[in-house]
Amino acid sequence: MWVPGARIPSRLTLSAFTRAGRFCVLNSVAARWKDVPAENCRGLYDFHPQLESDVGFVKSSSRLYKFRSEPKRYVTSPRLAETMVRMLRGKRKAGQLILECNPGPGVLTRALLESGARVVALESDKSFIPELKSLRDSVNGRLEVIYCDFFKLDPRSHGTLTPPVMTSDMLFQYLGMKAHPWKKGFPLKVVGILPIKTERNTLWKILHDLYSCSSVYKYGRAELNLFVSEKECRKLTANPQTPGLYQSLSVLGQIACGIKVLCTEPSSSFDMYTIKGQLERQRHRESEQNLCFIQLTPHRNLFSGTLTPFNYDVFFHMLRQCFMKRNAKLIDHLPSLSPIDAVHILKQIKKHKDVRIIDMYPEDFQRLFETIECSKDDTCKWLYDEFMEDTLA
Repeated sequence: MWVPGARIPSRLTLSAFTRAGRFCVLNSVAARWKDVPAENCRGLYDFHPQLESDVGFVKSSSRLYKFRSEPKRYVTSPRLAETMVRMLRGKRKAGQLILECNPGPGVLTRALLESGARVVALESDKSFIPELKSLRDSVNGRLEVIYCDFFKLDPRSHGTLTPPVMTSDMLFQYLGMKAHPWKKGFPLKVVGILPIKTERNTLWKILHDLYSCSSVYKYGRAELNLFVSEKECRKLTANPQTPGLYQSLSVLGQIACGIKVLCTEPSSSFDMYTIKGQLERQRHRESEQNLCFIQLTPHRNLFSGTLTPFNYDVFFHMLRQCFMKRNAKLIDHLPSLSPIDAVHILKQIKKHKDVRIIDMYPEDFQRLFETIECSKDDTCKWLYDEFMEDTLA
């Protein structure tokens, strides 16, 4: 039985799939077999990044990453901090561990500590470290301060890592945390604000990490509580009732997590730390968009069926292919996904022949994937063309 601590590929390519003949390759209209030898199954990573410095997180030389201050939003309002703490408290037990991403001036950090939580402050800007360490020295071991960027944990790039970039293994080993069985949850909450310039890419990375059970999800079902732009929040929670926003990201997010919008705040409620080293109010368009505080709780039963960390890339590919022709009828699009009879598939998922891709709810897509993946009628389950590996990457 699979458990989070098992050696599972963080991202699979076609050569990593273990069963031969699951794929046919579309090449000049004709299909040929693509055999996938079982011995090509890989371990957790093809490459294990090495961090030169020890857990003191001192600076080490590397060409992989050169830290530059990027504009970030920070919680500087005591009112907002108290609101967030109240929403995070929920059924939280006293002394629960919270990872706070980029706490900056520490307004939310203080509020969390006052509520009785234990906090690990992962700060990526060195200018805030001294003040956070001063706070740490006054709270009797309930605060740990680490020079680390949570949103850049476990980069896909090869080479030596330089703080604030590091691996989740190093972080959790330093914190003394071990992997927990997926269904038992994880005694950890993460709270933060998604990076402004890489918000969408960060959401995709989180989903890849979740479905592959890599990075923080290698240790269990960590709950993420994040401020995201209202635009991305609406996309993440969209369904066929909001077709203009509905996309593969919506399906993947809702299949993987329980998504709850805790509150909505105007962007003007936050301060921005600029490359000039000053905290300042946001202006112009930045102040016009609201930010939503969302809670992403991975489902306990995510991997209890056909979907596993070994075949999630196929599910990703299927969704991306479907939404490229979002207004097409599913029966017309199925022949480009699988050699299995389209009418038979529709009967299995109990859908009418006129159903469009945009009319499919997240659970319908999951049922479609499971039907094709579990079919016993054909040795070859899926079709792909030569760009599939690029799509999966």
